[in-house]
Amino acid sequence: MKTTLSTAQLEAKKRQRSLTIRRIASQSYLWLLLLLLYAPILLIIVFSFTKSKVFGNWTGFTVQLYENLFTGYDRVAQVHVDPNLYHSLFYTLLIAVVAATFATLLGTLAAIGIFNMRQKHRKPIQFLNSIPMINPDILTGISLFLLFVSLGIARGLTTVIIAHVVFCTPYVVLSVMPRLTKMNPNIYEAALDLGATPFQALRKVMMPELWPGMFSGFILSITLSIDDFGVTFFTKGSGGLDTLSTFIYADARKGGLTPELRPLFSLIFITMLVLLIIINWRAARQAKQTKKK
Repeated sequence: MKTTLSTAQLEAKKRQRSLTIRRIASQSYLWLLLLLLYAPILLIIVFSFTKSKVFGNWTGFTVQLYENLFTGYDRVAQVHVDPNLYHSLFYTLLIAVVAATFATLLGTLAAIGIFNMRQKHRKPIQFLNSIPMINPDILTGISLFLLFVSLGIARGLTTVIIAHVVFCTPYVVLSVMPRLTKMNPNIYEAALDLGATPFQALRKVMMPELWPGMFSGFILSITLSIDDFGVTFFTKGSGGLDTLSTFIYADARKGGLTPELRPLFSLIFITMLVLLIIINWRAARQAKQTKKK
C-alpha cells in the first residue's frame, strides 16, 4: 500500500512539474511576443527624448525634439522644422476624421440592411463585405487609381477621402453587426407601432443600441486611415498632397527621417493607447452593470 501511495505521489509531482514547465514556457512565449511587438515603439519613445538626428545615437536626455515639434523651430540649429510635416499631419487628421465619419454612417446603414436580409442573401453579402478587408492595400489602391483615371476624375483630397471611405466601411459593418445580433429585433417595430417615424425609430431606438459598435468602428476607421499608405499613395495625385505615411516615405528616400517624427509618433501612440484603455474600461463597466440588472 505504501509503495502504491508513493508511486501515486510521484506521478502527481511529475504532472505538477509538467504543468509548471508548460505554464512558464507559455508565459515566456507571450512576453517574448509582446517584446517583439512593442520594442520598436518603446525605442522610438525613448529616443524621442534625445536631440540626436541619427536614430539610435543617445546624446543625453532632453525634450528639445518635443519643443521643436510644438514651436516649429529648432532654436539650437536655428532652422525651422520642415513645414511639410505639419501639412501632412493636418491632412492626415482631416482625412481620417472625415472618412471615418462617412464610413461609420454608411457602414451602420449597410449593416442594418444586411442584417434584415433573408439568410440566403445575407451570407453572400457578408462574404463580399469581407473581401476588401483581406484584399491587399496595394490592389485596392491600384483599382481605385484606375477607376478615377477611367472616369476622368482629378486625383487629390477628394479622391483620397473617397478611397478611405471605401477602405474603412467594411470594418464598420463588421463592428456593428454583432450589436445587431444581440439587439432585440422587435424594438424597431414596437417604436413604429407607438407612432414613431422610421427615421425617429432609427435615431432614437436603434442608434443607442448600436452606438458601442459604431464608436468602435469609428475609432478603427481613424486608425486604419492614419496607418494607410498604399491606397493614399495611388489616389493622392501629384498636387503636393501628403499624409504622414506618404511624407515618411518621401522623407526616407532622401536619406533619413525628420527627428521631430519621433515625438510625433510617441504622442500618437500614447493617444491611441489612452483611447483604447478608456474604451475597454467603459465596456467592462457596462458589462458589470448589465450583469447587476
